[in-house]
Amino acid sequence: MRRKMIAALQISLDGFTQGEDRGEPPWVESWADALQLIPNVDAFVQGAGMYPGYGDYWAAIHKAPKENAPFSDQPPTAEEVAYASLAAKTPHYVVSASLEKVSWPPTARIVRDVRELQSLKAQAGGNIYVVGGATLVMSLLNSELLDELKLVVHPILLGGGKALFAGVTARRALKLVSAEPSKAGRVILTYSM
Repeated sequence: MRRKMIAALQISLDGFTQGEDRGEPPWVESWADALQLIPNVDAFVQGAGMYPGYGDYWAAIHKAPKENAPFSDQPPTAEEVAYASLAAKTPHYVVSASLEKVSWPPTARIVRDVRELQSLKAQAGGNIYVVGGATLVMSLLNSELLDELKLVVHPILLGGGKALFAGVTARRALKLVSAEPSKAGRVILTYSM
């Protein structure tokens, strides 16, 4: 079985991965949901813009799973605790031309150019989960490194923010693999490249 690089992102119905900061309540219930969509993950890839907050958030949950999650007034869900546990022991590749170091998880390392991920894909192993963000996903799409795209589409219109597909440089035809309704009116769309 060929190793796949799979991005799973939560987006609004109007195509944004992040909303404008207007002091509104969060629209994503759990950032751990997307991992459940990808079987057999043994590596994570993410961009430098998302890394510091990601590392801080999941490290805090891993260290104190019964305390309130960062930026929250409630403890993490069982899914978030499970995600933090898996993330703590799974290799992470942080794509960055500027970061000097990455500290969490201990298995994390910096990759200076997205094309270096081609050798990661060529190694034997399970699926590679592209955590995000949108800029990295566009780089992977434009470099033809992404094999599958899973979108958790939320029934909300944000009216602005970070558009998921703003950086696509060429027309791409995707093949719909599945469209599944989920809880709270969300739809999970899976496309292959």
